[in-house]
Amino acid sequence: MEKQSCVYILECRDGSLYTGWTTDIENRLSAHNSGAGAKYTRGRGPVKLVYIEYLPDRSAALRREASIKKLSREKKLLLIASNPVQENQRL
Repeated sequence: MEKQSCVYILECRDGSLYTGWTTDIENRLSAHNSGAGAKYTRGRGPVKLVYIEYLPDRSAALRREASIKKLSREKKLLLIASNPVQENQRL
């Protein structure tokens, strides 16, 4: 059985936003914060999880990630504001 996929947005220390997808958000966030995550987030940590959206499968997550990456910064901020990560969701 496939783990549930999710798309997430991180806020980096420099205020920039990074969008990615995973099936294990805890491990992925740890990887980003340890410098073992995406090349973009290396040197921009620590990062903070500001948005998460669960999807039914990898294919849907990849499509959603691509659509979010095409959004302007302003539209990403509106997306984050419309569904902020609650304190109990932060890892």
